[in-house]
This record gives sequence, C-alpha cells and structure tokens, in this order.
Amino acid sequence: MKKIGLWGATAIGLGAIIGAGIFVLSGVTINLAGTGALIAFIITGIAAAIIALEMGELSSEMPHERGATYSFTYQAFGSELGFVCGILMYLAFTASAAAIAIGFGSYFASLLGISSSAYAQLFSILIIVILSILIAKGTGKAAETDILLVSFKVLALIVFILFAFYIGNWSGTRFTGFLSKGAGGIFSASVIAMFAYAGFQTISSITPDIEGGGRTAAKAIILSVVISGILYVLVTGSMISLANPLQYTGRADPLNFALTSSGAPYWLFILIGIAAVVATTSASLGMLLGGSMLVYQMSKDGLLPHFLKTHKGSKTPINSIIITAFFSMLFLGFNNIYIVAAISNFGLLLGYLLTGFAFIKLRMMRNNYHLVYIRKELKRMNVHVEDIFEAPLFPYLPIAGMLLLIAFFFGFPEVALASGIVVVLLAILIYYTLREVEHKPAVKVRFFK
Repeated sequence: MKKIGLWGATAIGLGAIIGAGIFVLSGVTINLAGTGALIAFIITGIAAAIIALEMGELSSEMPHERGATYSFTYQAFGSELGFVCGILMYLAFTASAAAIAIGFGSYFASLLGISSSAYAQLFSILIIVILSILIAKGTGKAAETDILLVSFKVLALIVFILFAFYIGNWSGTRFTGFLSKGAGGIFSASVIAMFAYAGFQTISSITPDIEGGGRTAAKAIILSVVISGILYVLVTGSMISLANPLQYTGRADPLNFALTSSGAPYWLFILIGIAAVVATTSASLGMLLGGSMLVYQMSKDGLLPHFLKTHKGSKTPINSIIITAFFSMLFLGFNNIYIVAAISNFGLLLGYLLTGFAFIKLRMMRNNYHLVYIRKELKRMNVHVEDIFEAPLFPYLPIAGMLLLIAFFFGFPEVALASGIVVVLLAILIYYTLREVEHKPAVKVRFFK
C-alpha cells in the first residue's frame, strides 16, 4: 500500500478538524461568549497545540500503533484504563462523525432547496455509507481525496475572511466587552470550540501508513493544529465584524447568516454552502477513519473481539469500518448536532487529559528510572530513540495543558457530564465483567506499607 506523505497526513488532520466546528458550531460559541468567542478559540487553540505536541512525541515513540489516545493510555497505564479510554474515545469518534454528518445533511439539503428534515437525515446516512466505502479502499485513497477537499474549503474560508476584511465593521465598538457574558461564558464556549479542533488525533491513528513514520506524523499533527487555529480565529473575527454577536442565537448556518447580514453577493453564498458540504464531508471522513482504526487497535490488543481486526483477504479492517458506520448512524437518531457534539466532547476532553498523563509517564520512563526497559521495548518495536520527536518545555507544557482541560470541564452542560459519567461507569462494569469471564486474577497493589 502506498505510504502517505507529510501533506497528505496534514490534509487528513485538517479534513477532520475543519468541519462542523467552524461551519455550524461557531455561531454557538459567539452566542455563548459574545466577542469572547475569540478568546475561547485562542485558549482552545493553545490547548490543542499542547496536545498536538504531546501526540506528536507519543506517535513517534509508538509508530506502529493505530489507537491514538487509547494506545497512549494503554501503553502507559495498562488494560483497565486503556479499555475505559478506548470506549470513551470510540463513542467520541462515532458521535463526532454523526454530528458532522448531520451538518452535511442540513447544508446539502439547503443547497438543493429542500426543506424537509427527512431528506437531510437521508443525506446524513448516505454520506456515512459513501465515506465508509472510501475508507475500506485504503487510507491512501482517503488521503488523496482529502487533499482536494481540504484545499477547496480552506480557499473558501480565505475568500470569506477577505470579504469580511473589506466589508465588515472592524471598529473597536464591535469588539469591546470580551467578558460581557463572564468567564463562565468563555469556558462554555471553549467546550464547543474544543470540538472544532477534535480531528487532529486522526493522524495518530494512521501513523503506520505515513512515510517517515512517527516524526512525519508529529509534524503533520502540529501543522494541522496551527493552520486550523489561525483560520478559526480569523473566521470568528470575520463573523463578528459582519453581524452583531447578539444575533447569532440558534443559528445552524452562522456563516450564511453573517453573509446575509452584510448583503453579500449570491455567488459567495453558493461558495460557502458548497464549502460547508465539502468541509463536513472531509471531517466525517476523518472521524470515521479514526474510529475504525481505534476499534482495530483494541481488537489487536485483545480488548475487543478478534473479528474486528483486518478482514481476511483485505488490507483494511472491513469489520471495524462497518461497525463504526453502524454506531455513527445510531447517533443520527438524535438529529440534533448540539446534543451529539456535547456527548462527543466529554470523551474527547477526558481522552486528551489521559494523553497528558501518559505523555508525562512515558517521557519519565524513557529518560529516567525505566530507561533500560523502555529501550528494550523500543528496540522490539523497531524504533530508535534518536528518531523520537520530543516536545519542548517538559514537564511545564503538559501540566499547563492538563490544567486548561480541567478548567474546560467547568463549562460543560449537565447532559454531557451525566452521559459521560454513565459511559465511564458502564465501561468499567464491562471491563471487570470480561475479566471475570476470562477468570483473570485480581491485581493487588500496596501503596502504603
């Protein structure tokens, strides 16, 4: 199978990042925080950049793993926490794919001039099926498709920004009052904004398919976060310049609303509408790919049934792809992008938090007291220590990132917290039930003598 280059991997990351977050949920962040939405996107961009550096290092240390956050947690803390993290992340991937597919269905129906929600739902199902077939043909095909899709939607966003630069109201009065809705509004907006960055870890799940392995994957992760972060801040600022922040309440098509408020030409509406369809297509592709690779890796590690690994006679995990598409379609039943995004966010943020802990532990093991053991493990995986990309400012950077993530939890809606806690408890119950079925002995550790 042909390996994916740096820009192909970056395109997959950008494809998964730039989707419903900016084309659909950006209006929600502005509604929650007013002009403080700019601060929310900057704060979450910083958090995402820190996590990207961590994942870059961990991906280069484990270039043969496909489970992203799950694999990092599994390698650092073992099967118990790994299983819980894997289940949470899988639900996050499938819920994200569904949320973005809902956005696709709505925009596509709008472009065709169809108002029926039944058709929008049908389009959402169709895009999941089509993209799953594309993934089944191989990650190389997915990357080639994503480069074209990403190029178009980035170009469309640049046109939107340029239009706002010339037409928008950039006076100080429009952008004052960043804390008009309080720090709570900014943290609530940050929870939604973090969803907008969610797709970059998809790159970690395809590290084995990337030319140059972990070091190239690390560069692609960082590039995708930096590019998307700059675009997000510029697009959010453009939206505020084109329409009063107070008027974005309940808008599912915030960019179109901004254009309507500013009297934009018809051709720009069409361009942004097509870009929204393209963006949600490539973002759904990234999430479905990440979810499929996660199930494959958990099956390979023996935490899920073996039939979820590569299907006999195929180079791709067909069964994992099918089951991921199935669960994503189940989430479509909510038919509400905000509820589905909230459910997804809990798993994403908790997974990122565990990534920070795993990063600190594995770095310390590699550099300090488990150096000999880690070197043996790396040799077994055919990884050279000098080939590992190392994130800077250890341990201050990961600690700052984890504190930011913990702060975001204070902005969570109650429904997301409740559903997330239920999933964690169910995952723990399932894990220990499976341990009992397999008659595994209990692990007993003494922390104090």
